[in-house]
Amino acid sequence: MLMKEYRICMPLTVEEYRIGQLYMISKHSLEQSERGEGVEVVQNEPYEDPTRGLGQFTEKRVYLNNKLPSWARAVVPRIFYVTEKAWNYYPHTITEYTVSTFHSLSLHLSR
Repeated sequence: MLMKEYRICMPLTVEEYRIGQLYMISKHSLEQSERGEGVEVVQNEPYEDPTRGLGQFTEKRVYLNNKLPSWARAVVPRIFYVTEKAWNYYPHTITEYTVSTFHSLSLHLSR
């Protein structure tokens, strides 16, 4: 099997790309916030892991009550949010999602 690799030259460094990525994520979070709903950044700080090196730890709460259909709003408590904890060691990311009303339900993603 013949494998071909294509490379696209970018007009910025990897560090500049990482900063731009963090900026666009925070800008998108701000745009999605309306009337107290949306994304609340609880914690955002540099983090160092002994095996992966330097990275960024972010904890966010995504409030979803207004995004739910009316039948689901009747069942779900008024304060309903998903907590996202992300450890970003560019280009690798570990993300954990938990739901406020179901503490035993969690989702772990690693890429």
